[in-house]
Amino acid sequence: MPALPETEAPETDPTDNRRIPLGRPGRGASRRRRAEILRVDHAGEYAAVHIYRAQRAVFEGRAGREAVAADMGEMQAQEAVHLARFDALLNAERVRPTVMTPVWRLAALALGTGTALMGEKAAHACTEAVESVIEEHYADQIAELKDRDPALAAELSAFRDEELAHHDHAVAHGSREAPGYDLLSAVIKAGCRAAIKVSERI
Repeated sequence: MPALPETEAPETDPTDNRRIPLGRPGRGASRRRRAEILRVDHAGEYAAVHIYRAQRAVFEGRAGREAVAADMGEMQAQEAVHLARFDALLNAERVRPTVMTPVWRLAALALGTGTALMGEKAAHACTEAVESVIEEHYADQIAELKDRDPALAAELSAFRDEELAHHDHAVAHGSREAPGYDLLSAVIKAGCRAAIKVSERI
């Protein structure tokens, strides 16, 4: 009996062995995928703005926490630039934001407030966890888009660099010394990954 042909493995990026989603078949598939990317990235930046806003508000009300409040304000401002860009792209391309936006706003405010109330290191642990997932997510999208849509891939690369800077800043300021760091980080990362999957679809 002749041997059956081998199935091809999913396309991968040789630099990090992550799976790169292949384009969906059918008319309009590329546009649908671009809409998914814009929608989920808009949701991520929207949530990030509200996390940092909540953290900054907590620290601004505490004596001796002016430096960390300023840090959170600076990161919030950078995320707001990202968000404004995705707002513009959604409007220009008539892509609706995720219907989960009100939920993500409440979740982000709760996460930001809760981790800030736990202390400066817990707030930095939140930043590290969130930014590690966002960075990974952007890296996957960049690998997917680099040939098909190099302009968008370049924008995402610039955003990813800033997310990495936030991540590294958090680590340098004691994120891994936060109480219950392992559990806190795992829960936040799991929540972020779930939100990404949901926001792509609805």
